[in-house]
Formats: sequence, structure tokens, C-alpha cells
Amino acid sequence: MEDWELDFEWLRTQHMVKDAMRRETLPDLNTVLFLIGIQELGRWKKDFSKEEKQDLMHIAVCRLLSYDGYFEFVGRDEDGWPHYRQALEMPEQNTQQQEKMLKINAVRYFKENDE
Repeated sequence: MEDWELDFEWLRTQHMVKDAMRRETLPDLNTVLFLIGIQELGRWKKDFSKEEKQDLMHIAVCRLLSYDGYFEFVGRDEDGWPHYRQALEMPEQNTQQQEKMLKINAVRYFKENDE
């Protein structure tokens, strides 16, 4: 995906999330990851603890990187939380490259869920 295409699709995804959450401003990547984590968990509660929020974002990252084969879903624990295992070693990447990979896969995630 070329940079201009990613910029366009990411902005479209941000607007979709903003509208769904009834927010005034566009969400950043962390907010989108948090929402994906909640979606993957399959339930919502008003107040997640700080640790739960971190866990939700980790779930989202694993879910998104599963598109590229870096993680595999292994199941849910007794509380219903999804768990992944690392399947492939991640390549060395700087922060920009990591964010780009996550944005590309977040766009893919929401396109699939929109269908």
C-alpha cells in the first residue's frame, strides 16, 4: 500500500471510529487499538482498569499482527480473554514502521468487520 493510500484509508477508518463512538475528534492509533481490543474481547464495561486497558491494546496488536503471521490465536482463558502466541519473529523496525504496519492492518480489520 502506497503512503497516500494508507493516509486516505487510515483517515477513513478514523472517521468511522469517531462516528461510531460519537466523538468530536478523530481517534489516534492507541484509541483505535483499544477499541479493537474491546471488540476482540467481546464485551464492554464502563471502567476498565489501567492493566485491563493495556491488555486490551496488547490483544489488538496481536490480532492485527496475526494478519502477517506473527501471532496465532490460541484460545480464550476462563474469563473469556483471548490469548495469542508469537508464531514468527518480528523484523527490526523503527516506531514509524511499526505504526504503519498497525495502521495498514487496522484498516484491513475494520474493512473486514464492515462487510
